[in-house]
Amino acid sequence: MSLDGKQSDRPRVVIVGAGFGGLEAAKRLAGTPVDVTLIDRRNYHLFQPLLYQVAAAGLSPADIAQPIRGILGRKKNITVLMSRVLGVDAARREVRMEGRRVPYDYLILATGARHAYFGHDAWEHRAPGLKKIDDATEIRRRILTAFEMAEMESDPAEHQRLMTFVVVGGGPTGVEMAGAIAELAKRALARDFRTIDPRQARILLVEAGPRLLSSFPEKLSDFARKALERLGVEVRLNQALTACDAQGVTLSAPEGHEEEADGARIFTRTIIWAAGVQASAAARWIGAKPDRAGRIAVSPDLSVPGHESIFAIGDTALALGPDGKPLPGIAPVAKQQGAYCARLIRDRVAGRATAPFRYRNFGTMATIGRKAAVADFGWLRIKGTLAWLLWGTVHVGFLLGFRNRLSVLLSWIWAYITFQSGARLITGATSGSDG
Repeated sequence: MSLDGKQSDRPRVVIVGAGFGGLEAAKRLAGTPVDVTLIDRRNYHLFQPLLYQVAAAGLSPADIAQPIRGILGRKKNITVLMSRVLGVDAARREVRMEGRRVPYDYLILATGARHAYFGHDAWEHRAPGLKKIDDATEIRRRILTAFEMAEMESDPAEHQRLMTFVVVGGGPTGVEMAGAIAELAKRALARDFRTIDPRQARILLVEAGPRLLSSFPEKLSDFARKALERLGVEVRLNQALTACDAQGVTLSAPEGHEEEADGARIFTRTIIWAAGVQASAAARWIGAKPDRAGRIAVSPDLSVPGHESIFAIGDTALALGPDGKPLPGIAPVAKQQGAYCARLIRDRVAGRATAPFRYRNFGTMATIGRKAAVADFGWLRIKGTLAWLLWGTVHVGFLLGFRNRLSVLLSWIWAYITFQSGARLITGATSGSDG
């Protein structure tokens, strides 16, 4: 029975999550002899790789998000539901939502991930992560509010605290976020205030490991560190967060200084978390045993062992590459997995066999700031201005919708020419402080 009450003998495919993987699967199943239901708690698809630019006031949320119905509305075999999924009844092959159940013949779990605080969930209020638009606008509010409060602050200690920003985590998100804050402070806001000089802001990037961008070759990691330091970012390697409270953070003692038992105390109002993620509750829905990051171990065809009609993709899945290592939680992996699941379902419906999933690695990129980025294509590694131009071209190209591409491109051109960012709006709660 279809959602509109009409009898249908076509296979029913339910996709939970409209991120990169889920949306790709839905688009690839459009016009095929299956009935697709796409469920997401929000009504838009978010281009997460540029979310940090919303947090740093470089782009507006509408620049990197597009309504799901606007993408799939004309696909007649696809139904879009905005609802929260509560669980899965695998025995009855039903997805449980708020107030209703949706039957399926094939289920694709593409539910993404949330922030992981490694057992310190109480830190979340002080150190928000960056996974959704609400996170980005909250971080933007905290950053811009800190400068506004510093403009009126007469106490030197509190002034310094307001002008200090700590980013935790040296992966691509942390590196991009730290660089964006530095450019905002030292260029976009440089002449906007009368009492303070935003260029004197202190930005720290804290990484527990020995280098930034650990998934990149060491030479590119070193380039990223030096590029950030040229922007004025203090890079702290081999130091982990040991405390996070209303006054600031405490870092572990750096390697070679273990005698400093208390580590370093950094007083700050603004802490941003980019140190780790945890998969959604999808494993619990189907009774699967998750790994430490909450991911579901999947078979070579991305199905869940014991549930051949249930597939997990993207951040939800623990899928292994040819080298036996887990595939990274990045957009290209999710998109290729979504496309594969769609092809597998089409093949099963047609009675054809499908080869196991194989990820094709086209490379990874990260931007550090103006005219500085790194790109690793395996056979080719580039850095600097060329990598920055390539990074921008790829990201604009992958945005959905001509309006979004044009808006982002014009915003970047404007920012490049004028050194200004056009989305410096403080929205949401503004009374008092966050500390």
